Amino acid sequence: MHNYQHILLAADFSEHGQVVAQKARYLAAKYHAKLSVIHIVDNLPITDAAYGPVIPFDIDLNEQLINAATKRLAELGKQLSIPEDRQFLEMGSAKLEIVATAEEQHADLIVVGSHGRHGLALLLGSTANGVLHHAKCDVLAVRLKDD
Repeated sequence: MHNYQHILLAADFSEHGQVVAQKARYLAAKYHAKLSVIHIVDNLPITDAAYGPVIPFDIDLNEQLINAATKRLAELGKQLSIPEDRQFLEMGSAKLEIVATAEEQHADLIVVGSHGRHGLALLLGSTANGVLHHAKCDVLAVRLKDD
């Protein structure tokens, strides 16, 4: 049995996110491991045929998303007793940012929910699946039930 030293929780702030967070907290306590948390703000482009291929969202919208995510991340960090220096907020592709942060922080386990996004994200592939196939460390995909 592997004794994990550093667990990275991938938080999506979905309604089922507490289940994933509590699983990560439990494992960190069980293995006496450091617990870190990351949240990714999607940087989804919009398209308009009149202007060409891709136009990024207005910068004010991105700023609002980041501000809201920063507050939610701080609340989750406080709830799970995760210090600020182990709370990460990134913008971009969830699977790539989670994997990159896990490598940078030397995490040996990533805990992620098995779903949380719908619509366009499902067409592009799930975050859990992307993390599972790209991570160099163990990945625990917590199965979440649909209501």
